[in-house]
Amino acid sequence: MATTNDLKNGLVLNLDGQLWTVVEFQHVKPGKGGAFVRTKLKNVRTGKVVDKTFNAGLKVDTATVDKSSMQYLYRDGEAFVFMDQGTYDQLNVAATIVGDAANFLLEGQDAIVATHDGEPLYVELPAAVVLEITYTEPGLQGDRSTGGTKPATLETGYVVQVPLFVESGTKIKVDTRSGEYLSRVTE
Repeated sequence: MATTNDLKNGLVLNLDGQLWTVVEFQHVKPGKGGAFVRTKLKNVRTGKVVDKTFNAGLKVDTATVDKSSMQYLYRDGEAFVFMDQGTYDQLNVAATIVGDAANFLLEGQDAIVATHDGEPLYVELPAAVVLEITYTEPGLQGDRSTGGTKPATLETGYVVQVPLFVESGTKIKVDTRSGEYLSRVTE
C-alpha cells in the first residue's frame, strides 16, 4: 500500500483488479479545496490510457512487477519461450503479450520480461536492434539522390521501408518502438 503522494512514473497500481502503470502524474493544490493528484494511467495488459484524479493522501494498492533479463529461445506454436539466464528456468509467453516485439525478436536475443505473480505482462526490447535484410529490390542507378524508400524484408519476416541505396544482406538498425529504419550498420 502507498498513498497518492508516493506516486512516481513507472509505478504499477492495482485498481479494481486491473494493473495500471503511472505514465504521468501531477500534484495540484488549488487555492480553495483540498489538494489532489492528476494522473495518466496505462493499462499493462491492454495498453489503454486513461486520465484519473485521486484525492491527495488517498491510499492506493501497488502491484509488484518483477522485470528480469531473459534470453529468447524459440517460438512454440502460439507461445514464445524465454529463459532466465540466472536460473535457466524457461517461461512461455503468449504471442498476444509479446505483441509487436515479435517483429524484432531473434533467437538468442536478450529482452526484459515483466511478470506479476509469475504471470507474464509484457516484453520490453532495447530501443533499437540490428537485423539483416534478407530481400529487397535493387535500387536503380541514378535513383539514389531522390531520397525515396523501398520495402525490405528483415530476417524476422518484418517489412520495413529503407532508402534506395540499401541492398539485400545489409545489416540495419531498426527502432523497436516505431518499426522504422534508423541506419546501416558497418562492421
